[in-house]
Amino acid sequence: MSVTSKVTGEHLSRLTYLYVRQSSLRQVQENRESTARQYDLKRRAQALGWHSEQIVVIDEDLGLSGTSSAQRNGFQRLVAEVGLGRVGLVMGLEVSRLARSSTDWHRLLEICALSETLILDEDGLYDPSHFNDRLLLGLKGTMSEAELHVLKARLVGGQLNKARRGELWIRPPLGYIFDGQRLAFDPDEQIQGTVRLLFETFRRTGSAVQVVRHFSREGIQWPRRLASGPRAGEVVWAALEHSRVLNVLHNPRYTGAYVYGRTRQRKLGGGQVRYRRLPQEEWQVFLPNVHPGYITWEEYEANQVKLRENANGYGADRRKSPPREGPALLQGLVLCGICGQRMTVRYYVSQGHPVPDYVCQRRGIQAAEPICQSIPGSGLDEAIAQVVLEAMTPASLEIALEVFEELRARKTEVNRLRLAQVQRAREEAELAQRQYMLVRPENRLVADQLERQWNEKLQALSLAEEEYRRICESESPELSEGDKERILLLASDLPRVWKDPRTPARDRKRMLRLLIEDVTLKRQGKIIRIGIRWKGGTTTSLQQPVPPNAAERFRTPPDIVEQIRALTMEQTDGEIAAALNCRGLRTGRGKKFTRQIVRNLRRAYDIRSFQEHMREAGWLTTREVAAQLGIHHQTAQKFAREGVLRACRVNDKDEILFEPITGPRPVAQPGKRFKDRRRYPKCSSKRRNEVQYEA
Repeated sequence: MSVTSKVTGEHLSRLTYLYVRQSSLRQVQENRESTARQYDLKRRAQALGWHSEQIVVIDEDLGLSGTSSAQRNGFQRLVAEVGLGRVGLVMGLEVSRLARSSTDWHRLLEICALSETLILDEDGLYDPSHFNDRLLLGLKGTMSEAELHVLKARLVGGQLNKARRGELWIRPPLGYIFDGQRLAFDPDEQIQGTVRLLFETFRRTGSAVQVVRHFSREGIQWPRRLASGPRAGEVVWAALEHSRVLNVLHNPRYTGAYVYGRTRQRKLGGGQVRYRRLPQEEWQVFLPNVHPGYITWEEYEANQVKLRENANGYGADRRKSPPREGPALLQGLVLCGICGQRMTVRYYVSQGHPVPDYVCQRRGIQAAEPICQSIPGSGLDEAIAQVVLEAMTPASLEIALEVFEELRARKTEVNRLRLAQVQRAREEAELAQRQYMLVRPENRLVADQLERQWNEKLQALSLAEEEYRRICESESPELSEGDKERILLLASDLPRVWKDPRTPARDRKRMLRLLIEDVTLKRQGKIIRIGIRWKGGTTTSLQQPVPPNAAERFRTPPDIVEQIRALTMEQTDGEIAAALNCRGLRTGRGKKFTRQIVRNLRRAYDIRSFQEHMREAGWLTTREVAAQLGIHHQTAQKFAREGVLRACRVNDKDEILFEPITGPRPVAQPGKRFKDRRRYPKCSSKRRNEVQYEA
């Protein structure tokens, strides 16, 4: 089909869009001939019958890559206009100008075919609705994308080949400079000392957050080099941030190694790029000991392990967690002896203090099953602490000397860095002064600007000196000889330091982790079996009785219960309480005995009362005796009070029971005194205060 037969009146009634693009600003500035050739395509459109006012030029994407349409607003506008049916012809010098991505290119072809839009390049005119033209355009788009892939592969291959020799230049990390051949320590002693202080603080605290807090507390600033702008390469000082600490700790170049290809990028939809950190075995280049390092490779690997342990959401299979606040000594170290999962900590308050419990609840959370086991941690923590103290005590004196020397060196290093900050501010002020003194007097505008800079530097120097003076005054003075002796005495008696209430729980946990890898717990009846795995791989097994629960702790002792059982044979509940209190005995909660407490104990242990004992022996109630004698029940009570009948008080309600009548039955004898008829002791209605039973 000829070119003229493809162009119809419908096409000529629409607009013509000319798309102009160069991949970079450098190409726009230097490859001007290519840009001119693209603009010349307007004459091809005019030759096909379009008027000049019908030709729309889209050149807003100059300097943008064609690998994606995400940032190319001009290309997106072109696709939108084609989809609306307003375009009769799309022009581009070649396919690569329109798109370097097969996805974007074929989407444009489909829309052009649906809207009956023609496509023109330097080679000819095409109708995407025709199979042959669409096939040719598809091949051109594929070749354009393949061309970009080949060019990129050549460039990346050259970089990788150079990186394998360790010669590919990469921006040096903070604390290093490139001396023309390899990386070397930064000659600025303040920068070098600050980097060393970061690694030393992390080695001591084991936490990136604690490093940031230490720098903030000591007033130490962190340097960084400006990457762009007119002050590119200049060092500025600011507060240390958590992200910068992690970047330094994760960077293996501080070990003296040359590393390339630690990350891999993946392009997503919309022009987004996702970066993924690769494990060490997938790094493309790793050359150890190429330049001097701040730390060793072994210390770098230990730091990575510590950072993984500190990550809160590192994974469901995480076996340990970092030491945190709370009295649970084994927090983050306990493994379940039944299922092998990591046990968590629950706290409850007992007598105003938090008490830990170690609970294996992972299956209960994931599958709604009952918890595997729950183990009280109060007595357990003390048992583990005793084992650890026995292991640490022999070397405590040497540890004390090393700690004392480390504290002195640490304070000296921090003070040196503070002085370096003041010295740097003084040097900047002196430089601003020299610049002001060298300017000619007639250059008033320049002189005014330099004078303002000099004043700003002097003000910064004054603030730095004031801050240094304030921190030095707030610090504690040097330790006296008496303080040193007390420190050595405490260190030689490590149990005293461990049990000192001023020692934070977090520090105890950190000391524990220096020796113990993990602890396995398994509850069997009333025994807790403990398996300790030390850092060196050796194990220690011991067992601990399960601490009593609240009911067991407050339970009345068995010997007191037996005394109550014996006293009920002849005393009421109130009399038993008085007898126990006279002997100095107390309840399980440490309280005095009362009638109600004795009554509750009898019911709890199924002990019969004095009244029940007497009833079993055949003693009769008042109404039963009155019925046998044919008298009023008040008369029977009067017989008991006066000793005419044998009776006794059987409870604290003044209820009485009568001995079965075996002899002659008493009858009412008006006019005869009761003392002449008395046969038994009087039954008093008042409670007896004397002790009637001695164990």
